Amino acid sequence: MSDRERVLTTFDADRQVAHVQLNRPEKRNGLDLAMFEGMIAAGEALCARKDVRAVVLSGAGPSFCAGLDFASFMASGPDTMQRLLERPDGRVDNMAQRIAWVWTEVPAPVIAALHGHVYGGGLQIALAADIRFAAPDTKLSVMEIKWGLIPDMSISCTLTRLVRPDVAKELTFTGRVISGREAHKLGLVTHVVDDPVAAALELAGQVASKSPTAIRNAKRLYNSVYGLDDRAALALETALQVELLGKANQVEAVQANFMKRAPNFRDPE
Repeated sequence: MSDRERVLTTFDADRQVAHVQLNRPEKRNGLDLAMFEGMIAAGEALCARKDVRAVVLSGAGPSFCAGLDFASFMASGPDTMQRLLERPDGRVDNMAQRIAWVWTEVPAPVIAALHGHVYGGGLQIALAADIRFAAPDTKLSVMEIKWGLIPDMSISCTLTRLVRPDVAKELTFTGRVISGREAHKLGLVTHVVDDPVAAALELAGQVASKSPTAIRNAKRLYNSVYGLDDRAALALETALQVELLGKANQVEAVQANFMKRAPNFRDPE
């Protein structure tokens, strides 16, 4: 399989929904260097697009992503692993972190559809999504302790926003595998469904039907308030609202509701 096929991105122009699929099914979508490069490229391309109103992440084959392909990196030598840890000037993340963190930077909501194995780096990619659907028998694990490591693909900024610190520590210290149902109880996943991809695409369509400027500002609000004091958080809330008030999409939302018709929103400028 060529490097260009590691990640597939399709776009439903009618609904303005992008579907990004990890495409290494014979390895349970294990993360080799080509997968890192493909996922980062896909995410950064979506960051720049104005016509995308929702994104679905899924994995081809039996699993979403079974984590880092250690055999691949060991075979390629220490320079390849070192490349993952390089942090370009001006970036908050290194390459290992960017494969997950980039999905927090995509302006449109990102919805992950999880099934099979969601281990290690695969779980950290999923945690960077805004919403997660999982099949009941999905197997999830903060797996890095098995290899004598800590998770280092942006989990410090994602898992800790979803669960209590003691829960995050217990999952990290033990590396135990939990089901989709337990993950839902703990707060790791949003919904447990039999067909995560279908459910994610359906929700993506619902989100894409709303004002894209309001949706993007809502994501900016919730992603930005962590760590802010009350004054700064409330000021940000107001500033993001002022950006919307009286603008074309906000006026269209009001008119469509009063006229009981489907809205016709403009893509963000």
